[in-house]
Amino acid sequence: MAEGFFDFTPGQVLTAAQVDDYLMRQAVMRFADAAARTTALSGVLVEGMMSYLKDTDAVEVYDGSAWVAVGGAQYGTATGGSSSTITVGGESYTLLTFTSSGTLTVTDAGIFDYIVVGGGGGAGIHGGGGGGGAGAGGYITGTAYLDANATIVIGAGGAYRTAGNGSGLDSMIGSLGARGGDLAAADLQIGGDGASGGGGSSSGGANAAGIGDDLSGNDGGAASSAAGGGGGGAGAAGSAAVTTTGGDGGDGLDASAFRGESAATTYYAGGGGGGGTVGGSGGLGGGGAGGGATGTAGTANTGGGGGGATTTAGAGGSGIVLVRFKD
Repeated sequence: MAEGFFDFTPGQVLTAAQVDDYLMRQAVMRFADAAARTTALSGVLVEGMMSYLKDTDAVEVYDGSAWVAVGGAQYGTATGGSSSTITVGGESYTLLTFTSSGTLTVTDAGIFDYIVVGGGGGAGIHGGGGGGGAGAGGYITGTAYLDANATIVIGAGGAYRTAGNGSGLDSMIGSLGARGGDLAAADLQIGGDGASGGGGSSSGGANAAGIGDDLSGNDGGAASSAAGGGGGGAGAAGSAAVTTTGGDGGDGLDASAFRGESAATTYYAGGGGGGGTVGGSGGLGGGGAGGGATGTAGTANTGGGGGGATTTAGAGGSGIVLVRFKD
């Protein structure tokens, strides 16, 4: 590649080689990910090329043998939880998975990508129809700079008609999953508010659902006169009940790309299904199914909401924290 600056003169013919040398190879090229960059630049790589990767928001320069970060904070390293090596966009990462509270031990300061999922809520019951499905735990994701050890908290799922507990990576909190509606008192027939709202509980009327925060979750579904609504999930609202069939729980969010997996492999924070003669399905991401007499609990370490029922409601699933850094 030609080096430095070239001063074109008026009337000069601009050759293909000059376009390649002074424009193409000295521009900041944009690619979807590292794999796309490798395919596009195979055979033409030269020292000094620069690129921007859309999946990681990284600006990198080719140093003659490898792509390295340009300025700003770079990925740090840490230990803790369960460690595995994954590939994201053609790049190798270490993924640390926390299913119980503990410490992220930072061995080199830098940036870290994270997903924090709070505990799902517990569902409600209603003997005359079906209790509302519970809302999923809050789901937040982002990148943080850490230069000291961080406390990891895994929120427990909520018991019967109880909100789930928040998970946390220091100040990054996956907020509470909301309870489902219940028959114990009039105010409990309405689904609870939270990161995702709980489904309404039947009581001879179409009772309202809880409200999600629209940041880390969604609303629950309304009850019918004889079945409960589905709890909201991180990716979608819960469905309303239809006559004697409980509403489905809202789906959670697909975390597969973060984990280096094929799409639709792993979801978190699904809402619980509403109870009824026919129970509603739990949402993708650990939401428990609604039932007739008994609702299904949300799956542990997914933040799934519990399923509503007429007699025994499902508890919420506990949360999870994922932390990754580039190797």
